[in-house]
Amino acid sequence: MSKYKLTQEEQEILDAFESGKIQPIPNAKEEIKKHRKYATETFKKDKRINIRITSRDLSVIQKVAMLEGIPYQTFIASILHKFADGRYIEKRADN
Repeated sequence: MSKYKLTQEEQEILDAFESGKIQPIPNAKEEIKKHRKYATETFKKDKRINIRITSRDLSVIQKVAMLEGIPYQTFIASILHKFADGRYIEKRADN
């Protein structure tokens, strides 16, 4: 019996691993190092911009960011990053 309470998804992953359906990758340490570097480069903020937006737009952005639990500047940077990366999905904030 496990000393941890697992979610259904976690239990399915553990079962698959224990049954041999999922195998650890042979170079896990190298892969982790590589992906940490990717993450560091992704989140490194080395450029500053200054934009003007309407008070209404800023209020909506701040409200949505607060609901997400993050600072509004971080939220704006996230939206811009997703757009630049081709992963932005358009939604209306006032629906």
